[in-house]
Amino acid sequence: MALRTAGSVLVVFLWSVTVVLSQNGWSVTYTTQSICTLKGSTVELSCSYTYPKGYIVTTTLWFTKIIDVENYVSLLDDPDYKGCVTYRSDKTNGHTLTITHLRESDSATYMFRFITDQTGGKYVGSPGVTLSVTDLQVKVTTTWWSTTLTCSTTCTLTGNPTYFWYRNSKIVQEDSSPSYTVDLKTEDSFYCAVKGINSPAVYGPKNTSVSVSPSGEIVEGSSVNLTCSSDANPPVDKYTWYKITYKKMSMRHSGQRYAIHNISSEDREGYYCEALNIIGREHIPVHINVTYTAAVLPWVPVVGVGAVLTVGALLLTIYCCMKRRSTGGSDATADTQNVRDSPVTQPLRKMLSPPIIRTEENDHRTWNEENNHRTWTEENHHRTWTEQNHHIP
Repeated sequence: MALRTAGSVLVVFLWSVTVVLSQNGWSVTYTTQSICTLKGSTVELSCSYTYPKGYIVTTTLWFTKIIDVENYVSLLDDPDYKGCVTYRSDKTNGHTLTITHLRESDSATYMFRFITDQTGGKYVGSPGVTLSVTDLQVKVTTTWWSTTLTCSTTCTLTGNPTYFWYRNSKIVQEDSSPSYTVDLKTEDSFYCAVKGINSPAVYGPKNTSVSVSPSGEIVEGSSVNLTCSSDANPPVDKYTWYKITYKKMSMRHSGQRYAIHNISSEDREGYYCEALNIIGREHIPVHINVTYTAAVLPWVPVVGVGAVLTVGALLLTIYCCMKRRSTGGSDATADTQNVRDSPVTQPLRKMLSPPIIRTEENDHRTWNEENNHRTWTEENHHRTWTEQNHHIP
C-alpha cells in the first residue's frame, strides 16, 4: 500500500476506562474498549500485559487479521498499514500502537498479542479495542424561522471535543455543541472543524453554466438541447428553465436538460436557467445563435418579372419617341401605336414622354397638338375647340 498523505494530526489518548483480561497470571489490560475518531487524524491504542514468573517476552504485536491458526499478521507486516503504524513499549510491560493518517477503512477491532520464550507461553488479549473512523459532514436543517448547521459524524467523537464554525473562512463560533444557527445567504459558505480537521464546506450554487447542442448557429425550425450545470454542496436539488417575454418571466421546464423544438428567432434571448439547493440559488441567461433559413419568398419572382417588363417597356418607349423625332413623326407614330395603348406603358408615357407639338393646315382648319391636347381652328366659321385624352393617330 502506498504511503498515506500527510494531514492534520488529532491524537486520541484514552486512559479513563480499563479492561482487564486475566487467566492464571496471563492478562492484557486495554485503556478502553472503543474509540471514535476522525479521518485524517492520529490515534494511539494502549495496553499493559502480565505473565507468570520465569517467562521472557520475545515478541509483541498488534493485529486485525488471522490468516490461520496461530498465524496472526502483525500490523507492521500488513501492506494495508505500511508506513502508518509504529509500536512503542516500556519497562513496565506497557505497549502502545500508533496509527497515523487514519482512513475510514481503518475501522476495525485491534488486539494485542505477546509470545514468550517457552512452549505454549503466548497470549492474545481478547476482545480488543474497536476503532471507528469517521469524517466530518455539515448537515443543513431549515425551518420557517431559522437554519441550523450541524457538524455531523457517524459515531460520537471520543473525548468531548470543541467544534469550530467558519463562515467564508472566518471563525464565527467555538463551542462544545456541534450545531450552529445562522441566517443563510446564497453567496456564503460554511464549514466546521475539530482539532484542525475540517469538514467539506457547504454553499449555494455557483459557477452555473449552460451548454447548447448542437453548438454554433441554429437554423430556424430545428431543435436544440440545453443542459444546465452548477457547482454546489449539497448538490443542486432542482434546475428550472424560465423565459422572459415582455418583461414577464414564465417557467418553461423543470430538469437539468431542456429541449426546444421548432426554434425561432424569438428564442435567441430571454431564457434563464436557475440552479437551487437548500443554501441558495443562482440563475444565468442563455444565448442561442438562431439564424434565418435561406428559403426564397414566393413574391420575389413576381416582383422580378414585373421589374423587367417595366424597364423593357420604358426603354422601348424612349426608343420609339426618339425615332419619331428623327423621321418626322408619321411613320414612327404608326409603328408605336400599339406600344402607347399598352396598359403597362400608358402611365409611363404620361410621365416620361417629352412634349409633342404638331401643326397641320387643311381646308382652312388648323389644329395644334401638345400631349393629348388638340386645338382646332376654322377660319371660315371662326370656331375653336379642344380635344383631350384621345389617341394620337
